[in-house]
Order: sequence, then C-alpha cells, then structure tokens
Amino acid sequence: MIQHWELRLVNLFPYDTKTFVNGKFCKDPKQATADDFLFMWFRNPGNTANLLRSKATQAFVEQFLGLNTLGTSMARIDFAPSALKPPLSQPRGSEVLVMVEGMLLVGFVTSNQLKNTLFTKLNIGNTYALAFSGLSCQNPGVITIANAVFGVKPPISAEALTKAFQVDQKVVDYLQAQFWYNNN
Repeated sequence: MIQHWELRLVNLFPYDTKTFVNGKFCKDPKQATADDFLFMWFRNPGNTANLLRSKATQAFVEQFLGLNTLGTSMARIDFAPSALKPPLSQPRGSEVLVMVEGMLLVGFVTSNQLKNTLFTKLNIGNTYALAFSGLSCQNPGVITIANAVFGVKPPISAEALTKAFQVDQKVVDYLQAQFWYNNN
C-alpha cells in the first residue's frame, strides 16, 4: 500500500517543479503532505444568503492541490428555494450534474453544430436542493455569461452589444449599470 501511495505522488507531482501543467505548477513530491489529497469543503452547505440564493463550492486544482495533472474536478452546488444558478460556461471542461436532493430545472445549450439547441429536464420544487458536478478538467474555468457580457471591465461597447443583442441602447445601459454577483 505504501508503495502505491508513493507511486501516486510521483504521478501527481512530477519531479520538475518548474513544469506548468494546465494552469498550475507541479509540487515537489518531497513537499507533498496528506492534506494535499484531502478536501473537506463539501461536508458543509454553501452560504446561499446572496442575490442568487445559490452557492457553488469548487474543488478545482486551486482549492484541492491533489487534483493537479488528474484532469478532473468537482463542485458542490447548494440552492435555497427559488434560487438561480445563472447560465455559465466551463471553457476548458465538460460537466455532468448529479442531483442529490430537491428538484431543479437544469439544461444546456449545444454548440453551433446543432444550431444552439436547448436540452432541459423539468423537475421543479420549492425546497432546498443539492447537486454535485463532475468536470473533465482540473481547472475548467467558469464564465458566467451575464457577468462576462454586461459586467466586464472595461465594458464592451454599448454599440456592439446593441447590435449583437438587437435591443435598444437603454437596455444595454441598464444591464451594464447592474451589480453582477458571482456566486462561484
């Protein structure tokens, strides 16, 4: 068993500590500790006392060093009643969502190859909900669409957004003036 553990450390943390793997420098295996392979943040619910009433607790390589070079990560997503997890994208990873408790309306939009088709499964309730997502990358990134379009600094030109969304400039000005909450 100890030999397997030592092999695992070598695989996770190549000896070349100058190696940059998928956004993270590899750790010297001599510096590795058991805590690098322990993630305890999923045992407590996330704080849903926010504008969106949801909270994603990420276990990406930044929060869980033992994931480095493994090509996987996870997140716990807590939802208060009437909560929202806004449309988002993980630009470097695919996601699978597992419902543990409660009911949600969950969906995804395909890429242009299928003409941006929405696939959704309706299962709505008025109680607390808990889901876990598994991601195909240790650092999948999170781009919350509304924040990226209307809350970016410096702002995207109102003229460009007016044309892109085919709306009046007052709508764009209003959306850009909002406080865009990030619950990741």
